[in-house]
Amino acid sequence: MTEPSTPPAAVYAARLAARTATASALRARLARLSAARLATFLAGLGVAALGFAAQVIPPALTLVPIAVFFWLVVRYEMARGRLGWAERAIRFYEGGRDRLAGESGNGGDGGRFAADAHPYAADLDLFGPGSVFARLTTCRTRAGEDTLAAWLKAPAAPPEVAARQEAVRDLTPRLDLREALAVAGSDVPGGADYAALAAWGAAPAAAVPAWKGWAVEVLGWANVLAVAGWLAAGTTALPVVAFGLPSAFIAVPLLGWARRVLAPVEAAERDLSLLEAVLVRFEREAVAAPRLRELQAAMKADGLSAAAQVRDLRTRVGWLNSRNNLLFWPIVILRMWDVRFAFQVEAWRSRSGPRVGAWLRAAGEAEALSSLAGYAFENPADIFPTVEPGPARFDATGLGHPLLSDEACVRNDVRLGGDGPRVLVVSGSNMSGKSTLLRAVGVNAVLALAGGVVRATALSLTPVALGATMRVQDSLQAGRSRFFAEVTKVRQLLDIATANDPPLLFLIDEIFSGTNSADRVAGAEGVIAALLDAGAVGFVTTHDLALTDVTDRLGGRAANVHFSDGFAGGELRFDFTMRPGVVPHGNGLALMRAVGLTV
Repeated sequence: MTEPSTPPAAVYAARLAARTATASALRARLARLSAARLATFLAGLGVAALGFAAQVIPPALTLVPIAVFFWLVVRYEMARGRLGWAERAIRFYEGGRDRLAGESGNGGDGGRFAADAHPYAADLDLFGPGSVFARLTTCRTRAGEDTLAAWLKAPAAPPEVAARQEAVRDLTPRLDLREALAVAGSDVPGGADYAALAAWGAAPAAAVPAWKGWAVEVLGWANVLAVAGWLAAGTTALPVVAFGLPSAFIAVPLLGWARRVLAPVEAAERDLSLLEAVLVRFEREAVAAPRLRELQAAMKADGLSAAAQVRDLRTRVGWLNSRNNLLFWPIVILRMWDVRFAFQVEAWRSRSGPRVGAWLRAAGEAEALSSLAGYAFENPADIFPTVEPGPARFDATGLGHPLLSDEACVRNDVRLGGDGPRVLVVSGSNMSGKSTLLRAVGVNAVLALAGGVVRATALSLTPVALGATMRVQDSLQAGRSRFFAEVTKVRQLLDIATANDPPLLFLIDEIFSGTNSADRVAGAEGVIAALLDAGAVGFVTTHDLALTDVTDRLGGRAANVHFSDGFAGGELRFDFTMRPGVVPHGNGLALMRAVGLTV
C-alpha cells in the first residue's frame, strides 16, 4: 500500500519510470532471445547435416539443438508475456498522470451510456469525451462500466451509499490491486462484454443422453490406439474399422448439436482470460469492508471459486481451439473433438453456468468501486460527504467542480434547504460562473450518491433525484424549437418532483430564455412555486433581472445570489465567487463596445 502522505503524482511518476525501465529491459531480452533462437536453428541444421548426411556424429545429437530451441521458444514467450504486462502497466500510470493533469486518462468515455432523455446525464457531462465517467473509470469489463454508469445515473439510498463509501475507503490505498487489475489478463479493446456468456450460462442445457458422452470419450481413445497400432506396431486395420464405424454412428448426428453448444464460447478464450484475472485478483485480496467481503463471497458459491471455474472453461476452450492447427487434425478426427468438448462444455454449464451472472455482477461492482477508489487516491483533498435521510437538503462548504484543476477551480459555499432557502435565483452575466456553479452542485451530488468522494471541504445532503436543463437543444429533424424543448424538459422535472421519491434537486439554467420577459417571469414563478410545493430544492439562473423579484413573492423559501464581473484594461474580469443579492450591473453594453460595436 502507498503511504497517504506521498503525493499521487510522485507515486505515479516513480512507478511509471520503473515499469518503463522494465519494458526496455524486456525488449532487449526479446531481441537477444530471438537472435539465440535463430542461431540455435542454424546450429540444428548443421548438426542434422553432420549426423544424418555426413554421419560424422551420432544423429541422436540433433535432439540437443532441438531441445535448446524449444527452451528458447518458451523463454521468449514468457518474456513476451511479461512485456505485455509492463506495457499495460505503463498505460495505466500514463492514464493516472494524465488524469492528474486534468485530462481524461486512457479509459473509455462511456459514450454508449449517453441518453438525451435522461434527467441530467447530458446536462452534467456524465458521459462522452472529457466527461465525469471518463475521469473516473478504470474498468476493463463491460460489467464494470455498466455498474459505474448505473451508479452515476441513479442515486443510492443512504445505507447503500455508506456501504460503498466504506468499500472505497478500504480500496483507496490499494494501488497494487488497481495496477494488477489493469495489467492482468489479455487486452480486450473496448472492454470485454460477457452478457452473452451470462445468457448462455443461464440457458437450459440440451437433453443429450449422458452415455453418449462416455461413449465418445472411450471410442476416441480406442481410435487413437487402433491407428497407432496399425501404423507403428503392425496390427491389422480391423480395430480401426471396428472402432471407427460406431464412432461415426454416434458423433456425426451430434455435430449440429455440438456446434450450437460451442458457438457461444469458442471465440471467448481471450475474454475469459481477462475475466479470470479480474476474479482471481479480487478473490485473494485481504479486504476489511463488509461490502467487499460480500463481493468475494459472491465470487464463491457451494465451494466453487469463480476464478477456478472460469479458468477451467478457458482451458477447455483453449484445447477446443487447438483444432485450428492443421497438424492436429488427425487427433481432432480420431477423438471426435467438437463432440467431445461439447459434452465437457455442457457439463461445465450445468455445474457453473447459472452462477455466471452473479460472478459478473460481483466483478462489475468491484471494478466500479475500484474506479471510485482510484479517483479518491488521485484527489486526497476531496472528502466523503454525509448522506442522511430527511427533507431535501444540500449544504456544502468550499464546493468546486471535480473536472476543473485546482488552479482553475474557484470554490463556493452553497446551502439549500434546512434552515436556509430552498431555491437560489442566480443572476449574473455570461461567463461569470452561474452554469459552472450548477454543474459543480450537480456533479458533486452525483458522486456523493454514487458512494465517491466530492470536491468540497464539507458536504451534507439528503438523497435527491437530480434534474437539469443545461443542455437543451432545438431539433430541426423533430421540428422542435429550443423553447419547446426546454418546456418539455421542465415538465419532466415537475413529474420527478411530484413523485417525490426521493425529492428533486433541480438545476435550471437561464429559465425560459426563449420567450418574452413577461411570460418568462410569470412562467418561472409558477414553475418554481410548483417545485417548492412538491418538496424540491434547487437553482434557477437568469439574465433577466425582472425575474429576481420572484423571491419576494416566494417568501423565505427563495433567495437571490449573484456572480459579478468587472471591466478593466479593455477586457472582462471575473472572480467566479457567489455573493448574496441581485447582480448590481450587467456587462452586455461594455462587451459590445469592447469589440467595436457602436451602441
